[in-house]
Amino acid sequence: MKHLLVCGLALSLLACGPSKTGNDLAVQTPIKTALDLTKVVDDKVPVTIDPGRFTQETVTYRLPKVVQGTYAISDFGYFVDDFTAYDYSGNVLPSTKVDTNTWTITNATQLDKITYYVNDTFDVEGEGKSPFSPSGTNIEPDNYVLNLHGFIGYFDALKNNQYQLDVTAPSDFERTSALQNTGETTNADGTMTTSYFAPRYFDITDNPMMYGNLSVEKFMVGGIEIVLSVYSPNKVHSATSLKPVMYKMMEAQKAYLGDIDSTPRYDIYLYLSDGSDDAPSGFGALEHHTSTVVVMPEGMPVDILENGMVDVVAHEFFHIVTPLSVHSEDVHYFDYNDPTFSKHLWMYEGVTEYFAQHFQIYEGLIEANDFYGIVMEKIQTSLGLDDSMSFTEMSENVIDEPYASNYYNVYQKGALIGMCIDILMREESNGTRSMLSLMKELSQKYGKNKPFEDDTIIAEITEMTYPSVGAFLKTHVEGTTPIDYNTFFEKVGLQMVEGRVEGNFIMNGNVPMVSGSPDKGIFFTNLATQNSFWAEQGVQAGDVIKSVNGTEVTLQNANTIFQEVYGWEVGKEISVILERDGSPVVIETVTTQPYVTGQKLEENPAATAQQIALRKAWLKG
Repeated sequence: MKHLLVCGLALSLLACGPSKTGNDLAVQTPIKTALDLTKVVDDKVPVTIDPGRFTQETVTYRLPKVVQGTYAISDFGYFVDDFTAYDYSGNVLPSTKVDTNTWTITNATQLDKITYYVNDTFDVEGEGKSPFSPSGTNIEPDNYVLNLHGFIGYFDALKNNQYQLDVTAPSDFERTSALQNTGETTNADGTMTTSYFAPRYFDITDNPMMYGNLSVEKFMVGGIEIVLSVYSPNKVHSATSLKPVMYKMMEAQKAYLGDIDSTPRYDIYLYLSDGSDDAPSGFGALEHHTSTVVVMPEGMPVDILENGMVDVVAHEFFHIVTPLSVHSEDVHYFDYNDPTFSKHLWMYEGVTEYFAQHFQIYEGLIEANDFYGIVMEKIQTSLGLDDSMSFTEMSENVIDEPYASNYYNVYQKGALIGMCIDILMREESNGTRSMLSLMKELSQKYGKNKPFEDDTIIAEITEMTYPSVGAFLKTHVEGTTPIDYNTFFEKVGLQMVEGRVEGNFIMNGNVPMVSGSPDKGIFFTNLATQNSFWAEQGVQAGDVIKSVNGTEVTLQNANTIFQEVYGWEVGKEISVILERDGSPVVIETVTTQPYVTGQKLEENPAATAQQIALRKAWLKG
């Protein structure tokens, strides 16, 4: 999973044990399930579950409390209404809702089917009970985001049973899914039912779908068929327009990964939010074994959207290495309703995020200074979180405080941990081994069907690598000692210096230059006065932003407006009306490059030949 902070207000922006087979409990396999998108009532999709005949009197049915790839409680049972169990004569059987996600059914030997309705999660974001958007669901006349864990549950003992899924939808809908398609039927009313097969419940949760008026493009990259599905409500963007940058990026990723086993097909589902009250605002992506679901703002300029897609999709695609090919027992035997969490988010999310940035410089997609800027941004952001918190302790307790509020650090300090180990590996091996080669070795040793032991993997990595790597992991990952990044930059002939660095029009690092309150509205903070562009316009802390380019700014539309501001290009004519002490302040100008004062990373002119050689091995040039 990757959260994406695009821009805007901090208050509004911004995955035990093996299950039984259960074959002694239910005669029929596969479990038959059905969604009917043509029978939506009050924005709710009807679901039917036919498990076959049970041989016990009481059974338990659940929807996930937590899904893999997320590290927070989602409670998908909260979105279920009118749960009803029927016997073979069509009579209602007794059922009890035990908790938010769990129902028990008595007289289960007579159970024929279960029916219920599912509300979507996109509509209720911000009401305090909604999953991270890319793991959520959408139900609207021309688009359905079908993260199936939001619609289909499981019986406790039948998670390893096969599933048959029938989805009925208008015949003119585009429909994309990597689940095995077993056939299509045109119904008497002109609708079409598509049938899918899933080997077990994990495959239901691991294979999202998108239905509706979509733009779809397919292309090949290194033997992998990439299927890009885009829903843009106002047709601002399309799969066709995004295809070139996605192709270039994924071609570079495949070159970077080399001979790591991959998948014959990879799906990218992109939902573009129009910023309306019932639109999703949790921007980012959620990985699956062979796909990713992405939610981004529709109003982003094309270049900013492309950069955002490269950032988040690259991250999710690299998850085919870890945790999908290298993971612990907590991940492999995941319990959707009583999960335990691995200690190694530094690997699953941190190393993945490092690869997502490093491959861009290594494969020539960005320049060295751009990469240095990314590294410095991660350092600065990580220092705003708890820099002395044990990463393994945080990972194991990630859904609880104070650890949950430091989860974002897995994408910051976690990536920097990957960088430091990469530099150590290259230094110790004279450039012949790396973080990526280590992950390849672990992938070959374990693979997607064999988990490692959570408590012993660091000792194994130490044995596979060098004492310096083991000492680093013990001190800075298991331990609480902050990392001195200068030690690692010195190895590759880099240095941190104070200077003037490029900024943007709404963020100072990862902190917005605006804030908001119900009584005052949206206003500039003191950070705006440290930004060269706004300082030159005479902006002061506390100035209320009344309108931007003719659009009134409110708490409700601020996200959408400042996403656009974030993407302003130099040379753009703008008009901003402020209010200061009750009087209007009008800014009408042409944008210039904003600068802020801060630390930057640059090449040390006094670097030795050895340091330069190691830097070249690290950055490939």
